[in-house]
Amino acid sequence: MHRITVIGGGLAGLTAAITAAEAGAKVTVYEAHHTLGGRARTSEGPYRTNDGPHALYNGGPHWSWLQQRDLIGPLAPLPPLEAARLRLRHKGALRRTPPFAMLKLLRHSAQQAPADVDFMSWATGQAGEEGARAAAHYSAVALFHHDPGALSAAFVQERLRRATKLPPEAHYPRGGWAGVVDRMAARAWNLGVRMETLSRVDALPTDTPVVVATSLDAARRLLHDDSLTWPSGRTTLIDLALRTRRGDAFAVSDLDSPGWIERFTAQDRTLAPAGEQLLQGQIPIAPHETRADGVARAEQLLDLAFDGWRERVTWRRESVANGRTGAVDLPGTSWRDRPGIDRGDGVYLAGDQVAAPGVLSEVSFNSALTAVSLALGRNALDLKHA
Repeated sequence: MHRITVIGGGLAGLTAAITAAEAGAKVTVYEAHHTLGGRARTSEGPYRTNDGPHALYNGGPHWSWLQQRDLIGPLAPLPPLEAARLRLRHKGALRRTPPFAMLKLLRHSAQQAPADVDFMSWATGQAGEEGARAAAHYSAVALFHHDPGALSAAFVQERLRRATKLPPEAHYPRGGWAGVVDRMAARAWNLGVRMETLSRVDALPTDTPVVVATSLDAARRLLHDDSLTWPSGRTTLIDLALRTRRGDAFAVSDLDSPGWIERFTAQDRTLAPAGEQLLQGQIPIAPHETRADGVARAEQLLDLAFDGWRERVTWRRESVANGRTGAVDLPGTSWRDRPGIDRGDGVYLAGDQVAAPGVLSEVSFNSALTAVSLALGRNALDLKHA
């Protein structure tokens, strides 16, 4: 019987543990924190916030993998009236529809973008500068990057298409992501996975295959491998609870610069006490910018879309997420160029910044599946349906 050690109890680590245990391996998970889930954790207390805005896309393999195992749980449906309250800031004003030029880039017949050109240059040739800039900034909802137009055109186009697809691919587990994490942990436990929390690993085990399912920074330190780097986003995160007011926007996307604020209680009222609304926003910031710069831009969006919000605040939190929002691919690169999963000597890497396809959390799932298939010498497709 195979024995596998998984370091990290986040989404990638739990996926790896379940997949390996289903294939008959004996698995031990070590998690440095007192709870599982990593960045998919949901805070406890009256305001059920995630570590930044979270959505679960149903167009990728992770959705079907979770669904097959009944791990998604109840979803929070978005009422049609709320969905109609998506607002866009364009040229300083709040609008209901995007600029026409941007729509050219969303057509099914739109040309496939190349990977070796930046998105802004390619999209300008397709739809003009105004449409290209608006599309680049809208795509930040799935990028968390301060300059999406400078990234690989193919990389941005895929995320733009996924983020604007109708009906929407983005879904929200009721009660936050904690429910999904709890169900994954329970399945792992029932499969015999041993899970050790508050167990920080400072040196690799030498007698078993190891899946390192941590952040890339933590993996670099653990493996003493300076090559484990890849560009990511830097984002100001803002969480707000407001007293409820009729007419608030469901979400507001900034087409003048990257940024997105969403009223999560529009689809799940359990996230805040009765009579209050929970908003979560992400404003990407450049390396030279500060948290205050991101907060100032967030407040501009709030002023436009949420009348009288300053007088309605009942709770507020701000933070900066640096390198914690997944990989971004520069022109001339793709996911295949990111740090490889197989590190040699029975060590495998999993997470959202490594060499696996997908959008956001899907990269964690795909890399975890590949890591386990390599560790066990099994076909990844077989493991997916195990």
